[in-house]
Amino acid sequence: MTAKPRGPAAPAKPARSLLKSAHDAVFRHVHGGQLIYNACWEDPRIDRELMHLRADSEVVMITSAGCNALDYLLDGPAAIHAVDVNRRQNALLALKLALLRRGEFTDLFEFFGLGSHERHRAVYRAVRPSLPEEAREFWDRKIAFFDPKALKRSFYYHGTAGDVAWLLGGALFRANPGTKKLALCLLDAETLAQQREIYAMLEPKIWGKLNSWLVRQRLLMTLLGVPGPQVRLIEQGYPGGLTAYVQDKLRHVMTALPVSENYFWRVYMTGSYTFGCCPNYLRRENFAPLVERADRVHLHTCTISDFLRRSPGRYSHFVLLDHQDWLAWHDPAALLEEWELIFANSRPGAKVLLRSAALDLSFVPESVRARLKFSPALTTRLHRTDRVGTYGSLHFAEIK
Repeated sequence: MTAKPRGPAAPAKPARSLLKSAHDAVFRHVHGGQLIYNACWEDPRIDRELMHLRADSEVVMITSAGCNALDYLLDGPAAIHAVDVNRRQNALLALKLALLRRGEFTDLFEFFGLGSHERHRAVYRAVRPSLPEEAREFWDRKIAFFDPKALKRSFYYHGTAGDVAWLLGGALFRANPGTKKLALCLLDAETLAQQREIYAMLEPKIWGKLNSWLVRQRLLMTLLGVPGPQVRLIEQGYPGGLTAYVQDKLRHVMTALPVSENYFWRVYMTGSYTFGCCPNYLRRENFAPLVERADRVHLHTCTISDFLRRSPGRYSHFVLLDHQDWLAWHDPAALLEEWELIFANSRPGAKVLLRSAALDLSFVPESVRARLKFSPALTTRLHRTDRVGTYGSLHFAEIK
């Protein structure tokens, strides 16, 4: 008997393709028109241990929120080229640099430590002339992000990642004050044993039906800056899929690493840092060297490939974050082109640092891997100490 064609199954592939195209269009729209990251979510303590920057180092890196560019600056490299296709991310770093050059630590800390400033407009007017035109255009419209009297009361609840933190905070904390009190107890824990005890109480309150559903929503991931290819890597490669991945990563960060120094999670849980728990660029003792070296940071609004074509050189370090996950899925030719440009513009022994949602290196083409010497034992060990804890893997290589 001849099997009949299964009519309903035929359009499945086009439907999936249409859904993928729609998601990608939303991702491009969000990332092309919004500030995404208001704080870096890569642990620079690990980066600096791997990179060993020196006085002659020249770094090419993706800007993100600029926190880590300033962290690397503390090691005194000759130059840091912060590259981002999103001009709003560069506008954020430009404002930080302008506040450094102004030379008032209290203003810098109020803006980016507390997330608000009573005189945010007056201070902005003082630094505005020193900003690039693109940065002025952005902050002329958005300086109210730092208004302490606004509804959100913190810069860290603005931008799309901040919007998500605000919404989740509302679902978790403002709707349930008891959950917020437990979270604050966790931040004040003095030992890992205390953290584990408190988190055992907190975890069931976090992972109710609503938040478990929210984590699976692609739009939420898009607002957090997580593209579809990364979600697919996790869903296909991690036991239990995306929800289990997020639950396991959060449990590790909150129970296996000291929360007292985890400024990444603190800022989204509370809307601000403290003097003792903040990025290195916001520490008083680091202010003077950063002021002195601020002119070594150069901003470029373009892709890594475009930067290397426009500014050929012999660079010592490349910090690529996780953007190659997206390239590997959407544009393998552009991925190979980027690697060829990196190889062509590297000094002998140049280093490359990248992260991925994947659990291994399969997203890097084999022809590229053959020209790199990786350090898997070292990065596996350091990855377990990552205070952010959201990536599937960390990779560090020397160009042969």
